[in-house]
Amino acid sequence: VVHPNWWGQPPAILKGWVDRVLRPGIAYEFLEGDSGEGVPKGVPKGLLKARTALVFNTSNTEPERERDVFGDPLETIWKNCILGLCSVANYSRQAFNIVVTSSEDQREKWLNDVKKSIEMFFPGVKN
Repeated sequence: VVHPNWWGQPPAILKGWVDRVLRPGIAYEFLEGDSGEGVPKGVPKGLLKARTALVFNTSNTEPERERDVFGDPLETIWKNCILGLCSVANYSRQAFNIVVTSSEDQREKWLNDVKKSIEMFFPGVKN
């Protein structure tokens, strides 16, 4: 998944895709006795067959500010609210900051970092 950080969230079009694709019965299911409110055990059962996910974000916020002031909401959203809920246990997220003042060399390095992450998490994937 690749997206910009928009107000601490994925863009609306990606949020809409998540809502339409990662649905009950496909990405997760509610346990017996749970009508969607998270009881009795509090956590739906994840159904996705994928076990690994990579998320890459671009941002114009300093990483320290994102973490210390805002609590890194994208980490929580992807790790806990979406992928963890759907049983994707092997997760990595990289944020590329600050895009607006980055140089061409910096952006090239970021692209190489993405390539290395893909090769590490998905060794059989070819360029």
